[in-house]
Amino acid sequence: MRSLTVEGKLVDVVGDRIFPARVTVQDGRVTAIEETDEEMDRYILPGLIDSHVHVESSLLVPSRFAEAAVPRGVTAVIADPHEIANVLGVEGVEFMMEDGAKVPLRFHFAAPSCVPATPWESSGAVLGPEEVDRLMERDEVVALAEMMNFPGVLNEDPDVMAKIESALSRGKPVDGHAPGLTGEELERYIAAGIGTDHECTSAEEALEKADKGMLVQVREGSASKNMEELIAVADDHEFLLATDDMHAGDILEGYMDRLLSKAVSLGAAPLNAVKAASLWPARHYRLEGGYIDLDMPADMVVVSDLKDFQVLEVYIGGELVAADGRALFEAGPSQAGTNIRPRQLKGEDLRVPSHGLRRARAIRVYPDQIVSGEEIVDVDAAEGHVLADPSRDLSYIAVASRYDGSPPAVGLVTGFGLEKGGMASSIAHDSHNIIAVAVDLDSLARVINGVSVNGGYYATDGERDASLPLPVAGLMSTATAAEVAAKERELSGFVRSLGCKLHAPFMTMGFQSLLVLPSLKIGDRGLFDSREFRFVDLMVGE
Repeated sequence: MRSLTVEGKLVDVVGDRIFPARVTVQDGRVTAIEETDEEMDRYILPGLIDSHVHVESSLLVPSRFAEAAVPRGVTAVIADPHEIANVLGVEGVEFMMEDGAKVPLRFHFAAPSCVPATPWESSGAVLGPEEVDRLMERDEVVALAEMMNFPGVLNEDPDVMAKIESALSRGKPVDGHAPGLTGEELERYIAAGIGTDHECTSAEEALEKADKGMLVQVREGSASKNMEELIAVADDHEFLLATDDMHAGDILEGYMDRLLSKAVSLGAAPLNAVKAASLWPARHYRLEGGYIDLDMPADMVVVSDLKDFQVLEVYIGGELVAADGRALFEAGPSQAGTNIRPRQLKGEDLRVPSHGLRRARAIRVYPDQIVSGEEIVDVDAAEGHVLADPSRDLSYIAVASRYDGSPPAVGLVTGFGLEKGGMASSIAHDSHNIIAVAVDLDSLARVINGVSVNGGYYATDGERDASLPLPVAGLMSTATAAEVAAKERELSGFVRSLGCKLHAPFMTMGFQSLLVLPSLKIGDRGLFDSREFRFVDLMVGE
């Protein structure tokens, strides 16, 4: 029988009080809480829960992700594995479960609801109602993942409704994804049984959804940093903290500990901030624990204070699993193939006819956002083909199917700031075809070909190439977080030398093919207007 005692100011998220205490643990569960009169200079929090994260976006397999996340106070995550599900199907979800089971971090999974995300792109797999239903039977699966197909919900598409019913009939919640949805349509979306949303980008949107009964997931990740706009929801509503997507380097600098610190600095009450990362997600997803009490699992985080939340110790199931910023366990990562068809394109293969027109649609990217805009720009042409213009921050953007040899779709993009060369990635949400941005067609072909070999990230200045291979499904590495972060920093530095100023250039690029987000995107079949859910031409009339 294993026992231990942890001392500090206990943050009681159920009783709404903080008091000095001595917590006794035996065989993984809390057996006694003794309130004391002693002066204590550290705090005991419930284990921290990320209510919505795509582990794949860390570029790490789950066991390596845990090595980086746990020292930051994270004891559990609600992981949506739809990235790998789009590439490898149910086999990919099972890979995530198997690899995650090797480490102490509690991986709870949400069954991907939209694989593929849309019918307008090539995907590596399809998860229909039958596949989702089988996943929902598993104990590791605690929810139906974000229902991005909100038109399908509003139109009561039979497959969409069957997936929702599969979760609700088992008492498992359904996560939402409804950027900009408002009014009567929002009410119908919620009435279908959808309880959360992590896509709010304004206080008005968050407050409307919260007032109508949704749990707003205040998102602060690597590509989308929405907390400052959304924290107003914390004044009068329960809410959840989530990252959605976090790169390895960002995790090493701060994870849920940093989210708590930022929430408090923006005015959230410390107790409510802690609840948003413990009690409230645990209750919503029907997880055991989320608070510290007798006979509860001893998942606890000891921090320096309720301002900076510096993590000193982390306990999962009564075991000390991290201390002083270091994991006390080791991963034994599993392997999987890339599922990428190698390409051997030439620049001339990517030429786009102008059809005698001189105006074109361009995707406008925004720093630290995954939504995009549309701009109508004047373009030049040579021999009847559209030219990019780096002097005006106008680059080519292309998506090439990783699953077949079909011709890539090519468009224009502004906001990357590239002055020469190009960059490519096999992470292109959500079907994860190859996406690339370059100032000239030869560079565009070069980076597409390069990344198709081992997956991951690839860049060129026209003479020198640099890469970050991601051999697991073209999404993840089996290397440590520190190794991946160092390689990513090196590659990002290389991209910055090409003129790009974005904080997370590859992650931002990867979201330009997510056809369910506003407003102009590009898939492997062409430019797509997600406001009207239809393909549009690159060239426009006068």
